[in-house]
Amino acid sequence: MINVGFIGAGNMGFAIIKGVAESGLCKDLDMCADSTGIRLYAYDSNEEMLKRLDKYDVSVCCSSKELAEKCKYIFLAVKPQQLDEVLDEIKDKVTNDSVLISICAGVSGEYIKSRTISDAKVVLVMPNTPLLLGEGASALARVEPVSDDEFELVCSIFSYCGEISVIPKDKMKEIIAVNGSSPAFIYLYTKAFADYAESVGIEKSVALKLFAKTLIGSAKMITDSGNSIDELIEMVSSKGGTTLAGLERLREGDLEGTVKKACEACTKRAYELSE
Repeated sequence: MINVGFIGAGNMGFAIIKGVAESGLCKDLDMCADSTGIRLYAYDSNEEMLKRLDKYDVSVCCSSKELAEKCKYIFLAVKPQQLDEVLDEIKDKVTNDSVLISICAGVSGEYIKSRTISDAKVVLVMPNTPLLLGEGASALARVEPVSDDEFELVCSIFSYCGEISVIPKDKMKEIIAVNGSSPAFIYLYTKAFADYAESVGIEKSVALKLFAKTLIGSAKMITDSGNSIDELIEMVSSKGGTTLAGLERLREGDLEGTVKKACEACTKRAYELSE
């Protein structure tokens, strides 16, 4: 058995645990020759977070140190501001065999090594909250000396919670805006449409249902239609029609420029958090 532990059982930690627990991966893992499955462990200083795990086969630890001692794969599923405290607590239990998986925005592998052991194995991950529904999008990067098998296992875990992509470790801060923070931007965009609908006498609940389904369908068109973004825009935009009238206003308001500035602000903050 491979022991996989989660320090932090908040929304993101819980989402990953839920995805793995419900996937059957724990019972049937054949990617490692000497293993037939994984055993899940968790620790959180907030006992209420741990109660949500009762329906899953998760062993609860009494401390981060105990978890690090028992587990080869250690998920650092805490807020960046809490990471130093966690690393101080577990550093004596981190070995050359441990694999530290960090979902802390803006934190580099080198920083984690500096707080534990110099040759620590680190995998950096930027997930997002749709993991809670098994529809997440996670970017992963490995830091030497993580082996191919070890990285493959971590990728497999996240693949059970949604889509994954492997990117260079020096782009982990830049990717935050693309998949980590973007759900909040999409929700704000959605709110604007729902507020408009309400202002013209359409029930907000009706507008939200229609717009949410439109988002899902549009996303499928992006991933499955084979058309470019420009082609998809053109497909909706009849000459002299309603869509073009709206697009003109969005372009007058520099929507694309505003999105770029929002992404740049995310990246800037990520670098600030890493200092």
